[in-house]
Amino acid sequence: MIPLLANAIEAHGGLRRWNAHKRLTATIVTGGDLWALKGLDQDQDPRTMRIDLHRECASVEPFGKPGQRTEFSPERIAIIATDGHIVAERKNPRASFARHDMRTHWDPLHRAYFNGYALWTYMTTPFLLAADGFDVREIAPWQEGPEVWRGLRASFPAGIASHSSEQDFYFGPDMLIRRHDYRVEVAGNFPATQYVSDPVSVDGITTPARRRIYLRDEDLTPMLDTLMVSIDLSDFRFD
Repeated sequence: MIPLLANAIEAHGGLRRWNAHKRLTATIVTGGDLWALKGLDQDQDPRTMRIDLHRECASVEPFGKPGQRTEFSPERIAIIATDGHIVAERKNPRASFARHDMRTHWDPLHRAYFNGYALWTYMTTPFLLAADGFDVREIAPWQEGPEVWRGLRASFPAGIASHSSEQDFYFGPDMLIRRHDYRVEVAGNFPATQYVSDPVSVDGITTPARRRIYLRDEDLTPMLDTLMVSIDLSDFRFD
């Protein structure tokens, strides 16, 4: 493990604490302009997000209407009713985004898949970067006001569903994550910057509570007048 990643993982609580848990649950409230571009309504109602820490699985509840939740894995997305019956299901869900651009409308399964892989990636960072199959290296730092944020580029293994196969992560002087850059392949490959803030400590693990995602210029400058997605997380619980 390269020193930058080792230091970042330690600053967030360390692998020993992380590996002592199996799942993470949080309350999530989402907003931003992306949903309208996708032909979707986005309310400000709180929902429950659950992820597995050591395999790529996630769910959000309620989804669509009360009494429904999602089941996400890279190979399958489904909407499940409280009584267990499958409301809707899609195998090989990534293929359903072929030829999509930023304004291509999504159906509920598109949205559920996007939500599943995105939140799983966010909520397991930086610990997932130490998993088998990730290739990481340090890149040029980013100057943000008076601070210099050290950069790390990660190449994701093929079996992990995420925004793009290559993503950049920036860490502040305290080694906590500040910024996350990627391209959203499932929506025309547009470049995005995610600002990460408001860290909270839960069972000795530090995780951000606030995420704001913007379009990004090719010179890496975020377009701060274009808020694509907002994510506020609270009530974190490990088990």
